[in-house]
Amino acid sequence: MNDKFEMKKFTTVNFLNLALGFLGLQFAWQMRIILSAPVTEGLGATPWIYGLIWLAGPFTGMVVQPLIGALSDKTKSKFGRRRPYLLGGALIASIALWLFPNSGNIAGLFGENIPVWSGLLVAALLIWVIDACINIAQGPYRALIPDVVPKEQHSLANSWISLAIGLGSVVAAATAPFLKYVFGVQMSILAQFVMAALAFTLAMTWTCLTIKEKSTVENGSDHEVQINENSENASFWQSMKEFFALSPEVSKICTLQFFTWIGMMCMMIFFTNFAIHTVFGVPDLTKLSQDMQEQFLATQTTATNYSSICFAVFNLVCFLIAIPIGILAGKFGNKKVHIFCLLSMVLAYLGMGLFKTSALAVGVFMALSGIGWASVCALPFAMLSRYIKPGTEGSVMGLFNIFIAGPQVLVCTLVAWIIDKSVIQNGEFLNYHYEITFFIGALCLLIAAGITGLIEEK
Repeated sequence: MNDKFEMKKFTTVNFLNLALGFLGLQFAWQMRIILSAPVTEGLGATPWIYGLIWLAGPFTGMVVQPLIGALSDKTKSKFGRRRPYLLGGALIASIALWLFPNSGNIAGLFGENIPVWSGLLVAALLIWVIDACINIAQGPYRALIPDVVPKEQHSLANSWISLAIGLGSVVAAATAPFLKYVFGVQMSILAQFVMAALAFTLAMTWTCLTIKEKSTVENGSDHEVQINENSENASFWQSMKEFFALSPEVSKICTLQFFTWIGMMCMMIFFTNFAIHTVFGVPDLTKLSQDMQEQFLATQTTATNYSSICFAVFNLVCFLIAIPIGILAGKFGNKKVHIFCLLSMVLAYLGMGLFKTSALAVGVFMALSGIGWASVCALPFAMLSRYIKPGTEGSVMGLFNIFIAGPQVLVCTLVAWIIDKSVIQNGEFLNYHYEITFFIGALCLLIAAGITGLIEEK
């Protein structure tokens, strides 16, 4: 049955309802970013192993988002095209979020003689589930915007998503440090993951209940997509060819994303380890005896709270300037605003790498990098959305995500390997040059800014 769907101009309330689910999604993603390092390192992960575990994100992003995006384009249900994937992904991810910090205990259920790495294996598997389910929700979520929001409001809608990303990350990251420094209560890692699971499910449920979408593409309308008889059997490479055929500018936007996300993930994957081991000087605890490890546990907890504060400030800046960036982009153009924001992040990365042992300086530069993050979350999607044919939103956003997820493979492997080989030996204590990740990230973001300048906007 083809329902008649009228696309109306969004009000502030509509934008709030649309953005709330992404706020919950960001709760889950923020806990994944900040706290996966302490959990996996406590189970014996080195920088190289940690990077390999992070491969879950890019691999599921490259496989899951294009697949789910295409499926959601063709889904016909009374609940709509996108909403079944939004809610299903949130529910399964929430279960995995609750289980993840219990990975060691779960492995212990299989007996006392299990290998020492079994807890790490369970943690890795759960991370794969979390990342896959976040991608199941995220791809159709981005596709929901051109589905329900008028084209002239796409930049503003993506800015509202950017705002939700910032606010969700701020609350998620700041809760534990706030309770610690205001009330003297240290929130456990398990409690933080449970908080994220509840936020993800409840917020996504609200968006699914309040946003009306079309159940399928309307036949006979001016917006109907002309799909040839063989399209359903088209290969992945044929789909990619059609994707790039949308416009010569699409390849530039994809290249921009490729270098941008190498730079972004250099920070996101390794910042918590950078805070613990470089800013606060905690050595690699996996190489120490249990007695020696306990001497550093208090400092490690302080460093983890510091990392959460930095991510909170980083995302607070994103939250505060998300809407202004959308307004400025409407006035001056997406690419000019995006170049400025990327260059501010380049400066921030260089500052963190050069002033690596100053907690204050690193915090200030982390805040500065939030300007770039607000733009990364919104403007490339706004630039791409101008070339999307109605009815193909999910497929296009899924393919576009390859140029977000693919670069992460390089960070999880090559950058992780470089850090693993950049050893600092101080007597019996072992550490690594985690600051290298910021210099690599700054170079990639600088290249991304240059590519942005080559894009010809509609």
